[in-house]
Amino acid sequence: MRRARSGVAAKLHAQKRPAASVSAASVPGASRLRRPAGQARGRGRAAGRQPPTKRRARRSSPRAQEARPGEAQPPPELALHPPPSPPTPATPASPAAALDLGDQRERWETFQKRQRLTCEGAAKLLLDTFEYQGLVKHTGGCHCGAVRFEVWASADLHIFDCNCSICKKKQNRHFIVPASHFKLLKGAESMTTYTFNTHKAQHTFCKRCGVQSFYTPRSNPGGYGIAPHCLDEGTVRSVAIEEFNGSDWEKAMKEHKTIKNMSKE
Repeated sequence: MRRARSGVAAKLHAQKRPAASVSAASVPGASRLRRPAGQARGRGRAAGRQPPTKRRARRSSPRAQEARPGEAQPPPELALHPPPSPPTPATPASPAAALDLGDQRERWETFQKRQRLTCEGAAKLLLDTFEYQGLVKHTGGCHCGAVRFEVWASADLHIFDCNCSICKKKQNRHFIVPASHFKLLKGAESMTTYTFNTHKAQHTFCKRCGVQSFYTPRSNPGGYGIAPHCLDEGTVRSVAIEEFNGSDWEKAMKEHKTIKNMSKE
């Protein structure tokens, strides 16, 4: 009986052992709970002494960059395809460099430096000197100063004193120049024009002060009649006055030999 009981007890004891080991392994964290404290600390220190592994830097996507707070990120399409850099503007060439001056380039540049002029200013000086030989530049305008002009003419002025109906009332004494010799400096918006009869003569005057400092005469529609009394002082050397019978205008024009050509170049 004792042997039979001991054999049965041994079988029961053998069956209980694997059940206990299985239950211990199946419980999560059971091995950690039973691990001694010294062993856990030792492993932690060993893990701390291991050199950190280098992580490969990964490029963050445009969405991740856009999601970072406090950083202004470009839109995804600009980040993937950045706009091309703007082209560098070309340096404009100087007017003198564009001219084919040949062997005269050095003389031209020396002339500019000596006169302290720009390329345009030097060209204007030379053109004025060549085109207006024997002439002086007069300046003038109306009474209030709204209208200002310059005109190239002789220092010795030949003045016409017309006695037509309007010139007699206005005392319209004037000398005649080609249109290319006249330049309006300012006051185009301050002028108005009066015409009558044939409407060929354009009597322009300042709307503010009423002074007619120049006009377009009927005798020379391609030029200007300048009032000598509206010129600035200092450029007129002498004045010669010729009477013109404008009251019989057609006859006077036929008899006069030079007046109709005074506006020609």
